[in-house]
Amino acid sequence: MLGDNLPSPREVIAMYKSRNIGRMRLYDPNPSALEALRGSGIQVLVGVRNEDIEELGNSYAAAENWVVTNIRPYWPDVHFRYIAVGNEVIPGYYARFVLAAMQNLHNALGSGGLWHHIKVSTSVPTSVMGVSYPPSAGSFSADSMLYMVPIAHYLNSIGAPLLANVYPYFSYMGDPRDISLAYALFTSRTAVVRDGGLSYSNLFDAIVDAFHASLEKAGAPQVRVVVAETGWPSAGDGGVASSENARVYNSNLVRHVLSYCGTPRRPGKPIETYLFAMFNENRKLGAAVEQHWGLFYPSKMPVYPIDFM
Repeated sequence: MLGDNLPSPREVIAMYKSRNIGRMRLYDPNPSALEALRGSGIQVLVGVRNEDIEELGNSYAAAENWVVTNIRPYWPDVHFRYIAVGNEVIPGYYARFVLAAMQNLHNALGSGGLWHHIKVSTSVPTSVMGVSYPPSAGSFSADSMLYMVPIAHYLNSIGAPLLANVYPYFSYMGDPRDISLAYALFTSRTAVVRDGGLSYSNLFDAIVDAFHASLEKAGAPQVRVVVAETGWPSAGDGGVASSENARVYNSNLVRHVLSYCGTPRRPGKPIETYLFAMFNENRKLGAAVEQHWGLFYPSKMPVYPIDFM
């Protein structure tokens, strides 16, 4: 995490346990965090740093060393659930190495049968889709398809999900004239989008189902979508980034996900979801909102009230 005033890993784990948060995403295999996770029972989505993907794709030995260094010393005391090969690198320079890195890491997990327990995937932004509206028209963009189609087929072959970063906030900010705030915040009481026989009252479900449609068109309809990031900023844009809107979005999201109702395209199938982020990060670069995605201040006080049950 990009902050210089954050609680220690052990304090963070204690916060997770006291609030009954059962899963965590780490963007790199930080040894202090992994040590603190021992025996916690928290399931972990751990990331491969973007700058490491090329080497892991080019060398099975490098992938084996990554697993030997970052996974095996902690398993089974640390319950790894997924390995994300990079974050939002498709399309882009590292995209060409992602599939090979996934294959090498999956094979490196094979010794001892870890590949049955830990699934390898990659985390992608909504921009990998060239079309996302209506949801049934979802399809990967021309720039992304070269990478996403073989990745989707590989995920299907190993029984792994696609990790998707889903941000109704950014969709709303990109088109506030045509997207209502209520649709983005889960507060619409009626269907906003009708797509064939399906109705959507919130943008989150629509984006997730656009990913489902994209996977179907790529020939991988069985691949699940795991929402590896979502959230709403509490400050920074002088408008809809407010603590109240962040509270409303994240609280409604938690209720929606825990209802296990699924999406209109995948009814009754739970949407595994990871909230971004646990803390505000004072060293995060970019627009002002980038420092205000946290559910908590570094002091461990909540930015706004939220219940995870």
